[in-house]
Amino acid sequence: MKQQNHIISEVQVKRNRRIISIILNRPKVLNSINHNMVRLIRKATDEAKQDPSIRMVLIYGEGDRGFCAGGDIKEMAQSVREATLEKALEFLVDEYALDLSIHRFPKPVVVIADGITMGGGLGLSAGADIVLATERTSTAMPETRIGFFPDVGATGWMFDKCPPGYPEYLGLTGYGITGAECVRLGFATHLVASAHLPRIIKCLESNAWELSQNPSKAAEQIIDLLDPFLDKNDIPGKPEEDDWVRTYFSGKTSFIDMLEELRQCSLFSNLCDGVFSRLSERSPTALMVTFQLLRHNKGRPLEEVFEADLKAARFLYSHPDFLEGVRARLLDKDDRPRWKPDSIEKVRKIDLGL
Repeated sequence: MKQQNHIISEVQVKRNRRIISIILNRPKVLNSINHNMVRLIRKATDEAKQDPSIRMVLIYGEGDRGFCAGGDIKEMAQSVREATLEKALEFLVDEYALDLSIHRFPKPVVVIADGITMGGGLGLSAGADIVLATERTSTAMPETRIGFFPDVGATGWMFDKCPPGYPEYLGLTGYGITGAECVRLGFATHLVASAHLPRIIKCLESNAWELSQNPSKAAEQIIDLLDPFLDKNDIPGKPEEDDWVRTYFSGKTSFIDMLEELRQCSLFSNLCDGVFSRLSERSPTALMVTFQLLRHNKGRPLEEVFEADLKAARFLYSHPDFLEGVRARLLDKDDRPRWKPDSIEKVRKIDLGL
């Protein structure tokens, strides 16, 4: 079958035999996704879902700096600043619907998470059957630094992917992980060398016609195709760090109590170094919202997790910390946000309507 290309400025969609490849095409902004891109990706995935000849979907980003750095925060902030809250929420409604559709997709989805993969990039990759990380992959959830929260369902699905305590640790502190750590902690399924990516893409696009109609069998066949490129070295464990994260972050019912335990820990363990400085940079209100979501969303169906995300987004979009965080971190870049309130102890009870 003759290859058909459908090129659009922000998303490129390629159809080749039994595969649809979706390429995020905003490399200058690390492929940050906007509303138009969400619609284009959803259109392509819907086509792949409905076409019986398609066996798999491949998603990757243009350029070598990032798969997807997240949603276009400046665009969302502009909507909030112009008092068009519903417009900002409409983007999230469509983005979350796209993410959920990938989680529920009836055919194998492969994501190449090369380079920076954060926020909306994690939303696209979390539901994929196969996620390839490289030595350049850098993952984090830094949203509380701008007065927002780790959305895209992360406060739900992280509990299924990550070792105990890491959903809370990564979601609250924004701590970043790279390369093999992305596999060890559940954000990717396999590790490959970035130098192999052109051959990996060519291999998948050239051999998709051989894949089974059975999704599980097709996923196994895809891994077989990838086998020559996979890094098969054992990823070193970090038992001391895992024990510390589990002890101080897993299952806590009070954020204030968790902070007090960490404060005591810092007197005895170098693993606590930096935790308070990271938390102190973040919006106290956004931290409390994130903690509430982590406790509420654990073990819930993803449909309910995304509903909770929308309620939290509405609350934080309406809170002054979001625009202040965007101003301080992304616009003026003075890195001196003036949070209201300015400490965890001053945050009143937050009702997200969950």
